[in-house]
Amino acid sequence: MHADTADGYVAETYTIHHDLGDPWEGRALDRAGFKDRVRKSRAAFPDQRFDIQGLFAEGDNVVMTWLWNGTHRGDLAGFPATGRVIRMSGATVYTFDSEDRLTGHWQITDRLGVF
Repeated sequence: MHADTADGYVAETYTIHHDLGDPWEGRALDRAGFKDRVRKSRAAFPDQRFDIQGLFAEGDNVVMTWLWNGTHRGDLAGFPATGRVIRMSGATVYTFDSEDRLTGHWQITDRLGVF
């Protein structure tokens, strides 16, 4: 998602319920905070790509399993750019409100393997 398109897809508050290693872990972000998170993440990995492996929905939740890669071109959360291609996999549970806008996520990924 491009940060500028977030208004139509993200609720007033987006909560990162569980995403260990994410600099925003445990925080409730307003839309401006969500957009800032997207911009900073994209700046550090401008060529990042998610390849969706599976999507599963139940009620107000969608689970996505994914493979991710990107070239570490900018600093993020105190880690200076390395120029290396980084790869990881994970599973994310996204939550939605009654207007079908994103309200947050709960995520498992192998960030330690990245470091």
